Amino acid sequence: MAAAEDLLLNVFEAQAAAPQTLLGPLPAPAKRQAKATKRKYHAATAGETPPVKQRREAPLFAAKKTSVPETQRTLQGKVQKTASPKKYSAGIGSGNQEEKPCVKTSSLFKNNPEIPELHRPAVKQAREKVFTSDAFHELDLHPHLISTINTVLKMSSMTSVQKQSIPALLEGRDALVRSQTGSGKTLAYCIPVVQSLQAMETKIQRSDGPYALVLVPTRELALQSFDTVQKLLKPFTWIVPGVLMGGEKRKSEKARLRKGINILISTPGRLVDHIKSTKNIHFSRIQWLILDEADRILDLGFEKDITVILNAVNAECQRRQNVLLSATLSEGVTRLADISLHNPVSISVLDESRDQSNPKDKAAQEVSRPQTCDKPESESFAIPVSLHQHVTLVPSKLRLVCLAAFILQKCKFESGQKLIVFFSSCELVEFHHHLFLQTLLSRSGPLASGQLPSASLGLTFLRLHGHMEQEERTAVFQEFSHSQTGILLCTDVAARGLDLPQVTWIVQYNAPSSPAEYIHRIGRTARIGCPGSSLLVLAPSEAEYVDSLASHKINVSEMKLGDILSVLLRDDCFHGKRWNQKSRAGGPQEIRERATVLQTVFEDYVHSSESRVSWAKKALQSFIRAYATYPRELKHIFHVRCLHLGHVAKSFGLRDAPTNLSVSTLTKKKATLLRRPALRRKTQRRHRGLAETLLSEYSSGLDAGGAKAKKPS
Repeated sequence: MAAAEDLLLNVFEAQAAAPQTLLGPLPAPAKRQAKATKRKYHAATAGETPPVKQRREAPLFAAKKTSVPETQRTLQGKVQKTASPKKYSAGIGSGNQEEKPCVKTSSLFKNNPEIPELHRPAVKQAREKVFTSDAFHELDLHPHLISTINTVLKMSSMTSVQKQSIPALLEGRDALVRSQTGSGKTLAYCIPVVQSLQAMETKIQRSDGPYALVLVPTRELALQSFDTVQKLLKPFTWIVPGVLMGGEKRKSEKARLRKGINILISTPGRLVDHIKSTKNIHFSRIQWLILDEADRILDLGFEKDITVILNAVNAECQRRQNVLLSATLSEGVTRLADISLHNPVSISVLDESRDQSNPKDKAAQEVSRPQTCDKPESESFAIPVSLHQHVTLVPSKLRLVCLAAFILQKCKFESGQKLIVFFSSCELVEFHHHLFLQTLLSRSGPLASGQLPSASLGLTFLRLHGHMEQEERTAVFQEFSHSQTGILLCTDVAARGLDLPQVTWIVQYNAPSSPAEYIHRIGRTARIGCPGSSLLVLAPSEAEYVDSLASHKINVSEMKLGDILSVLLRDDCFHGKRWNQKSRAGGPQEIRERATVLQTVFEDYVHSSESRVSWAKKALQSFIRAYATYPRELKHIFHVRCLHLGHVAKSFGLRDAPTNLSVSTLTKKKATLLRRPALRRKTQRRHRGLAETLLSEYSSGLDAGGAKAKKPS
């Protein structure tokens, strides 16, 4: 009887424990009978004698125990998602291997897209010979000027563009100069300007005002051109150079203009501001008008400002010599050349065969060439012979670890390396700069239990972007220019015209929006014949971008991701907790473990406070916004829908994909403004005053009349 009651009790308990979604709720009589049987059972077994249930419960418990693996096999996906992964020690580089509670993180090497085979089409890249055998002393220049070039600038031979440009400019001809970045275009116009001004019969006075006007797109390029002119004018102290740019005090600039500036170097927006507000600026003695990086000036939306400047100069001085210089030839540059140049010499250094021709004869043949050249030729670019280009395909999860490993490889295990890393927005520069400082260099915080050995290295992380104060931008530019090593994290504000010495590597962490921008970025290295290398980081879905570069005769070689991450094997600071000195492994599994350790360092720092998590989310949102701005011809390669938000979030130190990004909110606001025209006009009026005072990436810091960073239609 007891056995029967025990069996009945087990049956009712098993039914009560089963999910109601499968068996349904128990009827009321069955519930009452189960409770009565249970009370009777407990009353009968109140003594010391072990009940019969102990003998009957064992097989039932065994059955439940054996059913667990079957449930796990049935819900394998859920089990993998909720199971705790391998835990690695957060203490790096120390012998203290005490185990810490680790937060669950997904694996870096699981569920990644397959890296495709990169089939690079064989293209013949246009190579431009930088130096020639002709020396500066062969030109009809002032002996003191030649001595300054040889001793101060330490140059004796002319480059190809200088050999063709200087004689033509000394003859007084207008010129449209097209040559690769880093080929010496600044000296190509500075030397003729200084030579002509010092040779004037009536000695130049400072109070005469500007004789030469040089327009450049960015503040850093204005400082660099000013420094070059200053060096050339050392023997000719009566000629005074000056620079005008955004971010400086307008009152001090007005004082310098009042005293007199003979060679005026300025950004377009700042000069327009002084034309409208400064009474003592005049252009009656202008003899030279030079537009350096003319394509970039137009790309940044300075076309209206250039029109204002040309009208102001034409109103006071009709006869002058005009020069346009650019590394690429666009429709806007051709249109600007039609407006400002008169019977120009078109100098384009694309191959060595043109070096053999006479500049005068070639000028007659190429005057109309910019207007009639076909599209493929106008979109081909010359690359320095000493520049080696690489590309690597990296899944989104591994981007941050890959960048950190590449920086450590070049700056720790190789000497004399100087890197520039390009990002797509100011927020990305700030995020990575602060993250690398606090994780790779900091001796406190998340690395308190054991530091990276790079903390004792001479790593110098600098940043440069348009949201920085001008004084800080100038200090960073000067520091990186004079340093032997270092890493500069920057936006495209440093992509044009800057001559940063001894830069050995260019890393394009975010792909450029055009092949022309690609050329300008890699042009920061391999300058004036020096060796240099570049690395383009692409996601597997962006591999087709290599074909886009090949269509413009840009040839790149592939660098494997494993080769970049293998540097982590060269230092024991990245080992996991199961690692020991005797069993040193050097295979792919060890690389993965050490990469996971490095990723954990980044994630621990980001998730150490809510403010840092919010900061990382803002950087992620900035990346998505920039990713959505690629031009139409590249949308099939760079499309927001191709991004895996969870994997991309991993590259910002976030463990999970954020769910509160405000992209949809911006879309709703735009839709509301479109439906309500009156509200749209009111909003535009309210924000117009603020927008004019904000400093954009290249703006001049004007109160009004500032350059709007908008491409011309």
